[in-house]
Parts: sequence; C-alpha cells; structure tokens
Amino acid sequence: MRTKLLFPLLTLLLTVQRAMADDYETLHAGKIDNPMLWADVPDPDVIRVGDTFYMVSTTMHLMPGAPVMASKDLKNWETVGYIFDRLTDSPKYDLLEGTAYGRGQWATSLKYHNGRFYALLAPNERGAMGDTYIFTAERAEGPWTILSRMRHFHDCSLFFDDDNRVYVVYGTGELMELKPDLSDVIEGTHQHIFQREADERGLLEGSRMIKHNGKYYLLMISHTYAPGRHRREVCYRADDIHGPYEKQVILESEFGGFSYEAQGTIVDSPDGDWYGIIFQDRGGVGRVLTVMPCRWINGWPMLGDEEGRVPAAVRPVVAGQPATAIVKSDDFSSRRLGLHWQWNHNPVDAAWSLSEHPGFLRLKTCRAVNTLYLAPNTLTQRMEGPSCSGSIAVDVSHMRDGDRAGLAAFNSDTGALVIKKQGKRLVLEMQEMTVRLSERDKEVTGFEEKTIERIPLSSDKIWLRIDADFRPAAQGGNDAANFYYSLDGDQWTQVGTRDYKMRFDWQRFFMGTKFGIFCYATKKTGGYVDVDAFNYSKKDN
Repeated sequence: MRTKLLFPLLTLLLTVQRAMADDYETLHAGKIDNPMLWADVPDPDVIRVGDTFYMVSTTMHLMPGAPVMASKDLKNWETVGYIFDRLTDSPKYDLLEGTAYGRGQWATSLKYHNGRFYALLAPNERGAMGDTYIFTAERAEGPWTILSRMRHFHDCSLFFDDDNRVYVVYGTGELMELKPDLSDVIEGTHQHIFQREADERGLLEGSRMIKHNGKYYLLMISHTYAPGRHRREVCYRADDIHGPYEKQVILESEFGGFSYEAQGTIVDSPDGDWYGIIFQDRGGVGRVLTVMPCRWINGWPMLGDEEGRVPAAVRPVVAGQPATAIVKSDDFSSRRLGLHWQWNHNPVDAAWSLSEHPGFLRLKTCRAVNTLYLAPNTLTQRMEGPSCSGSIAVDVSHMRDGDRAGLAAFNSDTGALVIKKQGKRLVLEMQEMTVRLSERDKEVTGFEEKTIERIPLSSDKIWLRIDADFRPAAQGGNDAANFYYSLDGDQWTQVGTRDYKMRFDWQRFFMGTKFGIFCYATKKTGGYVDVDAFNYSKKDN
C-alpha cells in the first residue's frame, strides 16, 4: 500500500520541480548578468529619453571620442555615435611632440533639456588643452556641434534646474553657475557646497547631479583610508542646490572576486523603477559596468540588493529586445568604418581605406617610426570578459622593407603578433612590448620589444588570433592572452608567450587592453596591408 502511494507522490514532486524550474528559467532567461558590460566602459553617465537609455563613457586618447551607446533594456547596448571625431588642440593628438595616452576625453556628462542633447567634457590636460567643451545635438546619434569652451572642470556634471538655470558641479564639491546660453560661467558664482570628511584624503570624483522629488542629489566616488573603510559611492542631498548638504553612503560592496566598486549614476525606467550603473576595476580588461537596483529609502537612493550588495543578476527593463553589442566582428564590406572601432589617437585619413580594395580594410604606411606606440592608424576594439577571441586575415604582399603589421593585445604593456618585412623575407614574431612615458607630456621616453618566438613565412596571406581570458583567479582566469597563427584559417598554431599577462596601468594608458590592428613603416613609407576580416567571439563562461 505504501509503495502504491509512493510512486504517485514522487511523480507529483517531480512535476512540481520541473514546473518550478521552468518558471525560474522563464524568469531569468533574459536576465542581465553582472558585469552588465564586461569591458572597458569607465566613468559612465546614463540618461533616459522616452523608452531609450543613452550612455557616454571615457575613451581618452582613442578617436573618435566620447562614445554614445543606446539601449532599450539596460542589457543590450550598441554604439550609436560619437560626440567628436577628433581633438585638434595639440600635435600630441596626432602622436607628434608627445602623446595623449591616458589624457584626452574624460568623464563626459550627458543631459537632455528642452528637446536637445548636451554633453560636457574636459580633457585631462594642462592649460588650454584642458578647457571644458560643451557640445549639443538634436539626436544622440549626432551630429554634435561645439557650443562653447571654458575653463577646466574636473570630473564634472552639467545640470539644468527646473527654472532653466544651468550649473556645473565638479571637483570635490565645487559648483558654478553658467550663463543661460552656456557660453561661459557667471563670474562670482563659485561655491564649495560641502566639505569632505577627514579620512577622505583623495579626491571625491565622478560628480553626477540629479533632481528627484524636489531635492538635489550629487553622487560621487569616495576614496577613504581608514581601517575597515573601502572605495564607495556616496550621495550628498539638499533642498537647495547651494546647500546645506547632508551625506549618505549608498554603496560599499565588492563584487565577483574583485575590489569594491564605485562611480557612476542612477537612472529611472519608463515604469518608475530606478537602477544604479556603477563601474568596477577589473585588471587587464579595464573598468567594467555593473547594474543594480536603486531603492529610495528615507529619501536616499540606496544601491544594491536588500543587503546593499551588488547582485549577480537583475531583470532587464523590458523583455524580448534584440541582441546588440559594443564589440563586433567586421567583414569591412561597408563604405564606412563601423562605430565599434576607434583609432589610437587621431587617424591619418589618407592612410586607410575601405574603398581601394572593396571588402577589405587597407592600412597604408605614412610615417616612419620606431615603435608601435608612435604608429599612426592602429585600429582598436575593446576586449571583453569572461573570455573572448579576435582574429584577422591579412594580405601582406604589398609590405615594404622595414614594414611591420599585425594584431596586438594593445596597452602600455602589449603582447603582439608582428609580421616583419626584412628585405624580401617575411617573418612572424610574437613580441612583448612595453613603453615608458614622461609624466607631463606623455612623451615616449623609451620602449622595449622582446621577441619570444620567430617563424619564417612563405605565404602572403596569414591569419592571426588572440584569445583573452579575464575570469577571476578563483575561476582559473588571470588576465591571460594567448597568441596563434594559421596559414589556412582553419588549423591554428600557438606561438610565443603562454598566458601573457595583460595589465592595467593608470599611470600610462589608463585603459583596458584592446585588440589593435596595425601597419607601420620603420624605414620608408608606401607599403600597405589588406585586412580581409576581423572575426570576434565572446564566451560567457
């Protein structure tokens, strides 16, 4: 009798378990896993216009600059434009008379007011090169035009109040009012709106000002040095923009086996839900983005789950959106270069083409230099975690003596597959490179190239591939890059350093490692290579 009852009971339990599993899968099928963007997307500002979220991020010396990304659901993002094509204030941006590594565009503030988009950014430079730009556009995709330039404001936030008065909040709690036409500041309006705490000896940075239910909220990253205190996101709140302000820690959480995170902003959905978007330092891949609930508790925008921690996943704002990405494959069949690409410094437009050999990217030498770090027209894309792979097929038949071309895990410490033309011979080298830069002008004061392995080539077409692994060390990752070549695009041979260590160095490039496609001359110009395709894949586990 017991046996007869047991089987129906087990069947019922299994049915309930399957139903619960199906419900769980349905609920989480479209979830946003954190990091929301496991790629180098630091200093974010995010706004919503209608049903679309728009985001800007720092890309410093990469051009075009100040990428604008769009999403309907906070899960699927795509680059839709750039605020500027290039910066022209100095020959540094052209890799002449110094460089702009780690400088250039920083911490852009994005706003939408009275039917127009506005972006405020200040290059991290001294003198006139560091003057603040204000851009405006009718559409986030552009075109953007320069509205004004004025004195430097560090990590600033543009803010339009309800009475149409306009402010910039910057530095460690400083504020100035702008003229109604945004042409300049109103002299005499400078104010310190709060004083930092005694143990906050570093700058409070990453200002993001919003207004909610009649109150002013300024979000910032706080660096503290007291025992038991960590990098954290803080919020200053006031009933009047001029203060007085009170303070609350709204996030103090490590996540995913990496450090404590802070700096970002909050944004609401069309349904009235709020989200925080905060970045986290993750070594070689750069500074990645996480998304989390923002719960208004006693008038404070508290970030994280109910325990105040960054969650492993959240539900997207809306379901069923098409998959999009900010890093992509490219067969170079378009007449225009895809928005997923950026050049290292300003490109030399006459030295690259998508039309001279349709279906190929042609990179032409235009300046003889002695290192990749000074080479014009290195084309880059972000790398992504947990792991990813990028490869190119390249025709090298038109390289000249002294030319170098290839694919790099590009950063201030670089691992690269370098094809060299030496007289009439071709060789492939896997190299480890590093550069030294002067502190003030970022001038290249020295570099090293260490050849790990050299392979003679007899073919004019070669395939190059870099695999990158950014998983936490506990999961077997270690910011490792591995390098491969092929003579047919099918059979791959590993070459050079195994598990080359990719690094993040804030004192030099201050960016995550990028895929870099390059071709430059060391002797005479006139050579070129044709890149057939860039094939990219990302692994989520």
